[in-house]
Amino acid sequence: MLDIFLQTLPFFALIAVGYGAGKTGFFTEEATAYLTKFVFYFALSAMIFRFSANLSLAEIFDWRIAAGYLWGTAFVYGLAMSVAFLRGMDVARAGFEGQVAAIGNTGFLGVPMLALLMGEAAVGPIILVLAIDLVVFSSLIVILVTGSREGSLSLGIFKTVGVGLLKNPMIVSIVLGFAVSATGTPIPEPVNQFLAILGAAATPGALFAIGASLASKSAERVYVAGWLSVCKLVIHPVMVAVGVYLLFPADPYKAGVAVAAASLPVAGNVFILAQHYNVAPQRVSAAILISTTLSIVTVSFVISQVLV
Repeated sequence: MLDIFLQTLPFFALIAVGYGAGKTGFFTEEATAYLTKFVFYFALSAMIFRFSANLSLAEIFDWRIAAGYLWGTAFVYGLAMSVAFLRGMDVARAGFEGQVAAIGNTGFLGVPMLALLMGEAAVGPIILVLAIDLVVFSSLIVILVTGSREGSLSLGIFKTVGVGLLKNPMIVSIVLGFAVSATGTPIPEPVNQFLAILGAAATPGALFAIGASLASKSAERVYVAGWLSVCKLVIHPVMVAVGVYLLFPADPYKAGVAVAAASLPVAGNVFILAQHYNVAPQRVSAAILISTTLSIVTVSFVISQVLV
């Protein structure tokens, strides 16, 4: 584990640098917002497009990994929502607690870090996990919140979900990459180099942006955020492991990548959604802060176990 910890340390050190820059005011919230936009719409999109365009659909989609990850994620999502209901939360708040407990920072942290730590062969399963999170569970929270507020499900809700997916650059990058891959035509070398250079900015940019954004997070409702962090960092990878190793036995290497992806801390875009819908943003903020801090140890432990 020590060897893996030392390998993950530079990634978390970049987060710490971003946090320091944000906390001291050297990097303002406005600057962080623009850096996040650059990473989200340009650097990370270029990286994901290049990965997808150089892989076939068969190399990315594995129904056993998909089924095992879906099962484990749905289990933790349902568990967190059930506990929230027992505490008297409404559907919207319970839905966001489920989102916090089950959706990790696969885009900004998982894609760059796991691809480097676990090898290029990990890219396929990582993109599959990212696609499931974005298409299935990001859509689910919109349906839960909007449906609970309107009192019923309408066609308008599904239109909102569809437009949201079409506007997400990660989804667009994956789909366009698949389209290029399906043609069988290799990306011209100058274009490939352009994408490689732009995509190389994703790793330092995303990690710095994570840290800088954490500087504005507060640790309110610590007991709830602590419980949700345990769900995300411990229960989620355990349940995904049950799914990909026992219920839907998959290739051990791919299964390990899926479990490692499940061990990632809470995704920052959950906070953006919580702010947008004005549903428990402080709770989500605290869970992101706590889970990211603890993940310095927990992610290293999980990766060391799945690589054995």
